[in-house]
Amino acid sequence: MENKFILLVEDNPDDVALTLRAFKQNKILNEVIVARDGEEALDYLFGSGKNKDRNMINLPAVILLDLKLPKKDGLEVLKEIRGNELTRLIPVVILTSSRQEDDIAAGYKLGANSYVRKPVDFNDFVQASKALGLYWLLYNEPPPRKT
Repeated sequence: MENKFILLVEDNPDDVALTLRAFKQNKILNEVIVARDGEEALDYLFGSGKNKDRNMINLPAVILLDLKLPKKDGLEVLKEIRGNELTRLIPVVILTSSRQEDDIAAGYKLGANSYVRKPVDFNDFVQASKALGLYWLLYNEPPPRKT
């Protein structure tokens, strides 16, 4: 059985800590790999840079992607994910504080599976994290991976 893990692409250390705390509180114990900018996320996914030696068979069950990232923003990252045969079918949830309709439309146009606005209140964030974790890690049936 493959290891179902989450790739969290988030540059704000407070939001990373909040997300990890919310997962722990909801007993979502899957491994979370954190990429702190868009380039780091793509290096991880495509096995380049400091990740050139990683096992490319194990890909995330879901990617939680912030939009406002250094080096490459979330929409650029999403475009590259969807443009590559290896990663195009990985579920991508945009998890951001942006309410801009242009961001929402662009995210879906580029192939996001979901767009979730980060709740400001911690208890609301815990509930949103629980729903995300349960759905994408437990209920969602991912497409088969080519080996």
